[in-house]
Amino acid sequence: AAASCIFCQIARSETSTKLLHSDEKVVAFQDINPSAYRHYLVIPVEHIATVRDLQRRSTDYALVTHMLTVGQTLLHRDAPQSKYRFGFHQPPFNSVDHLHLHCLALPYTPSWRHLKYLSLGPFGGFIEADKLLEKIKPP
Repeated sequence: AAASCIFCQIARSETSTKLLHSDEKVVAFQDINPSAYRHYLVIPVEHIATVRDLQRRSTDYALVTHMLTVGQTLLHRDAPQSKYRFGFHQPPFNSVDHLHLHCLALPYTPSWRHLKYLSLGPFGGFIEADKLLEKIKPP
């Protein structure tokens, strides 16, 4: 699956996608179809399909924390005065089966795009990064 995964290809720099950040754990780039004034994606280099694959363990907790830190750093640099949202779509609402953190500097463009980033409670939808971190915090 990883061979045909577009985000794996981006992480391996096999596409023309310009990376905003790259380290041994994660890469960040602009969303190809942005929903906000700034809309970046931070993805793990390792192929992790969805938030459902994350567990209460220190490696997963550290990874998501690092993804969030990278996203916050980029938005603070590029959109310092904005309001931010950071989070993940949960299956079946995720577009690509490779974990990706949406980093949004508001406003939404166009404004109806906010509908894609609603939490649907028990049905999933969009989960804020800090809520996900609570869920996977090691015991």
